[in-house]
Amino acid sequence: MKWFHTRFVLLLMLSAYVMRANVAAQDHSSHDREFWRAIVKNKFAVPDGLPIFPLLQELSGFLASPDSELRDDLAYTIIDQWVRHQDVSTSDLNSLADQWRANLRSGIGESGTDTIFKRSFSALCLASLAQRELKAPFLGPERYQALLNDGLTYLKDERDLRGFEPVKGWIHATAHTADLLANLVSNPLLKPEDQPRLLRAITERLSSAHLIFSYGEQDRLSLITASVIKRKDFDIAGFYRWLQEVNADQKVWTDAPPRLELLQTFENNTYMLQALAAHLSAESEGPHLADAKEAVLQILQRR
Repeated sequence: MKWFHTRFVLLLMLSAYVMRANVAAQDHSSHDREFWRAIVKNKFAVPDGLPIFPLLQELSGFLASPDSELRDDLAYTIIDQWVRHQDVSTSDLNSLADQWRANLRSGIGESGTDTIFKRSFSALCLASLAQRELKAPFLGPERYQALLNDGLTYLKDERDLRGFEPVKGWIHATAHTADLLANLVSNPLLKPEDQPRLLRAITERLSSAHLIFSYGEQDRLSLITASVIKRKDFDIAGFYRWLQEVNADQKVWTDAPPRLELLQTFENNTYMLQALAAHLSAESEGPHLADAKEAVLQILQRR
């Protein structure tokens, strides 16, 4: 019996040790809010002695949080700074890209639930990766094309189009995806045949929304078109065809009163074209820039 009692005590001590070790490991691998706040206050310097990739992975877990400070002010903001400005290996960048691309499908089709945060803020983090790619390429043609396809698919499939929620903060999936696509358009890896796909994706999003965007989404989408126009291989003939397709929404005025869904599309398109004209007016480079701007202005004059 004494032997049994001794063994039992030893087992209890071992269990307690394992539990303490697990807690210590958890404490070591996860950091509290003040830790991340300190990084922001310290101008985004990576803490001494800590490898950056595990920290980026930890931050990625906060993209799904309904807490706007944790998700937006801390996680996304730090990720954006580190991805664009810190020394992160190609394999680690691609690992993050794979994770965030997969997140675009997490809960897709849902609307009004908190699953939107992981999708929307993963798109925004991918936009940061696409910005880094412009200065220091790491994706390669195959991964670039996969990211472009995923971005276009997500723009089309997202059903939660809320821009801002008073308690939980920014949602903005359409704007975040537009940021991603605009950065991808500026990449030399974009193929000429991708230009009509991008333009069509914009008008399909604006017409399928069944609402008038009210948080600047039309403006952010117009930046995709502006980036297309600035390309050296810009297909201006295809652009003219796209403008005529956009302007077909004038049929809304054949009914009195106008049908609501057609009117929403017309208003979205008008805001998008106005923003595009403003962006083109601020640009000075591009072989077909003046012609494209004139075509947009002519369309607007008739709306």
